[in-house]
Amino acid sequence: MTTGTQPEAAPWRQTEITLTGTADRRAKGFNAALLMSVQPDMDARGPRDRTADECFDVGFEDLPTGHVNVLNPAYFHYLDRLIGILREHGIVPVLQPIFHGFGWKGLRVAGPVVPPQEYARYCRYLVARYGAGPVVYLVGADGEGHEPQIEAGGAEVGRWDAYGQPCGIHYRPHADNSAHQSASWLHFQWCQTGHMGGHVQERVADMWRNTPAKAIANAEPTYENTGRPGRAAGWWQGHEAWSNLCAGGTMGVVYGAASLWQWRLHATEPGHEEFFLAEGAGWREALDFEGSRAVGLISRILDGLPLTDMRPDWRSALAPRGLSVPGVLYLCYAEEGGPLIITDPENVPLPYRVVDPRTGETVREGVRATAGEPVPDEGGAPRVYICHDPNGS
Repeated sequence: MTTGTQPEAAPWRQTEITLTGTADRRAKGFNAALLMSVQPDMDARGPRDRTADECFDVGFEDLPTGHVNVLNPAYFHYLDRLIGILREHGIVPVLQPIFHGFGWKGLRVAGPVVPPQEYARYCRYLVARYGAGPVVYLVGADGEGHEPQIEAGGAEVGRWDAYGQPCGIHYRPHADNSAHQSASWLHFQWCQTGHMGGHVQERVADMWRNTPAKAIANAEPTYENTGRPGRAAGWWQGHEAWSNLCAGGTMGVVYGAASLWQWRLHATEPGHEEFFLAEGAGWREALDFEGSRAVGLISRILDGLPLTDMRPDWRSALAPRGLSVPGVLYLCYAEEGGPLIITDPENVPLPYRVVDPRTGETVREGVRATAGEPVPDEGGAPRVYICHDPNGS
């Protein structure tokens, strides 16, 4: 299962010496990083210095004109090293060619402007350069999904990726989240729910019902501390992630933070869109926001469980959010805890663990005496119930 984090601007802002972010994310349990492979805003201007205010490195010299023909080899040599650092830490790069929505500073993004044949060629280049190692291709990001560049890029990845690595689309908040549903190159679909602090799991549930089935996730819930201090902060992120997972987002969960995704160099660096900045924080301060711990813990809590083919299940227990692999695993998230009443005894294994998802601590475990016996918990706090017999089928 993917546990993703969004330092999207890292490819053109991060330096090799800023290993803190990579090590921090791995230590917290993240295993994927969403990356805009090049700075996508055509009107962004600044020095080519990764350490100076308002600076960024340049992947294509002609991107400001809406083209990607004049490649900068030095940029990709540096990106090679950054991706190597991620992989050394067990973090898979999720490579997005050229963003389609709000890019870095909202300055006329190049994704919808670049000719489709150039976009496809760049996708082929990413496959050739990075495809022999672990990688995920995100051929469309922040668009409707029907843009010609996205279709051209997805088809090109499908044509050239001999390893069959995951390829998908990350839709904008106001999309129907179903573009290219039947395409053979499309393996996953990611929605987003905007940055106003709302829990909107129905977007995920809606995608889960689409056919033919694709892997799905909410890859952009509200970033922590976006728009105002305290928005989507702390346990809000944990509740959001568990709720998305149980709504059918079983590809994984994703976390983002204001001031981190655009890699703000320090707490007073100017030149960024104010709404997307966390007050008093650069990227380093944003690493320590509490919500990242709650989301990263999910991979630790679920480690070693037979998650393949799990699906939403609200019939096996009196619980609002659940997942199951019938007869093998039942998992439930309850924001207020309490005894878990089993309604389908044949589907829920007798051994159980009750976990506090805020800390990862197992607060109770045992084996129920009978199939109809509730899983015990005193209630009053978030709980994850895991019913699984490691010695069973």
